[in-house]
Amino acid sequence: MLGLARFPTLFLALLIASPALYAGFVTHRIDAQTALLRLLIAVPVAAVMLALFRMITQGYGRTKDEPPKRPSAPGTPPGTEPLRAEAVAGEPFPHRRTEDAAPQP
Repeated sequence: MLGLARFPTLFLALLIASPALYAGFVTHRIDAQTALLRLLIAVPVAAVMLALFRMITQGYGRTKDEPPKRPSAPGTPPGTEPLRAEAVAGEPFPHRRTEDAAPQP
């Protein structure tokens, strides 16, 4: 999926089409419809550019020993995988009894 409606994609498309939008809505050198058409053309172009960038950089930052992330099970929405946690043995803070506390002057 290219992610046409992602924020970075729309921001990059707005950045790409900003000269046309400026000329269409501020200086009125081109028609506003033409400026919006150029924005609509810039959205899939930006999506393809960012998809290629994500594809190239997806393996960076991982060590060789770290296994790749496994895809979620089919039919489950993304982000609903079970949470993994480690149990910590022992108590982080010692308990204080009220009898052991020194009287406050």
